[in-house]
Amino acid sequence: MENTLVDPKITVIQPQRSLNVANALEFERELVTALRQNYCSVLLVDLEQVEFIDSSGLIALMSGLKLARCLGKRLSLCSVSPQLKIIFEVSRLDKVFDIAEGYNEALLVSL
Repeated sequence: MENTLVDPKITVIQPQRSLNVANALEFERELVTALRQNYCSVLLVDLEQVEFIDSSGLIALMSGLKLARCLGKRLSLCSVSPQLKIIFEVSRLDKVFDIAEGYNEALLVSL
């Protein structure tokens, strides 16, 4: 997973391939670490390179969202493929997360 700082207040995490039981705990730790940084007020998870997500990956995202809200920060998603979008819709998590179409759109909304 790649973690980059785009703006002093925006951190972007770009997971690769899949978010599943094999790497969900590591992914969740990365979310927590980013959110606990004082400079980060917006955490953007760019899902462009993610091909698959299972319930463990969704739980990691939900844990990150819960922490973000507790800390008064924002966690948003962007570049969700049609395959992943179906999973978010079926689980009704598309109503819970801020989801931007693309990376640039997400950055504009976050600024």
